Amino acid sequence: MKKSLSLLVIFFLFVSFQKRELTWVAVGDSITYLNDHPDETGNRITKGYMTMVTEALPYIRYINQGHNGWTSGGIAAQIDKLGLVEADIYSIFLGTNDWWQGRPVGALADYINNTGNNTVYGSFRIIINKLRSLNPDARFILITPMQRTDFVYINGPMNNAWGSYKEKNGQQLEQLAMAIDSIGQQEGFAVLDLYHKKGMDVKHLVKFKWLKDAKTGLYRRFNYPEYIGVPFQPGTDDYPYPPEAIDITYDGLHPSDKGYKMISKALVKIMKKF
Repeated sequence: MKKSLSLLVIFFLFVSFQKRELTWVAVGDSITYLNDHPDETGNRITKGYMTMVTEALPYIRYINQGHNGWTSGGIAAQIDKLGLVEADIYSIFLGTNDWWQGRPVGALADYINNTGNNTVYGSFRIIINKLRSLNPDARFILITPMQRTDFVYINGPMNNAWGSYKEKNGQQLEQLAMAIDSIGQQEGFAVLDLYHKKGMDVKHLVKFKWLKDAKTGLYRRFNYPEYIGVPFQPGTDDYPYPPEAIDITYDGLHPSDKGYKMISKALVKIMKKF
């Protein structure tokens, strides 16, 4: 009888300490999308941040709502067509494409007053309103854009862009990161500030850039900031980020396994509290 009672107590203790299953919808751009499409990275990654988080916290099930190349404005415009579902946790990881496409950041008043999809602040209000309508009690995590250096698409080098070391359309990428942080502060949401995260600054994104030296005509390694302004001809030049150049990113923009690990480690720390 005592043995049966002891087993029953152990069983109830086990059940009481088990975490209930949580559903996590991750809204984002290509950095989120690529979690389930490593083949589109030239197999330079093995897994993304969502897979890494759910391996560490197996009671969480993720749904990938990453959309390749989309801005917060694009997400907001299509918000009712994305098939978003009720979830316990929503993360929003957007902004880098808004910056590159020159969308105005706007002001916190655009978010507070729900002024529409004309600014990044306004777009975030539309997205968050939709997610709240699905589950008013959900927990939110806002993730700021990472810093970025010169991006060159591995599957088509004609698709390239300069890094966040200079402005685009009169705006710094940091302005978007600060805007997203201010929304988090306004709402009391958890914020993962990757833009200012130690070890993820622009000089750590790639180990070097493989470019032609104008003086010798020969390829060599250029470190940051030495490579800024060094010409790259996408139609004829070698791809500037060979595997040895991979560090936090594999192409100047998208995280490598190392970068995804840093993101997932920070997210696990936040999600453990949910």
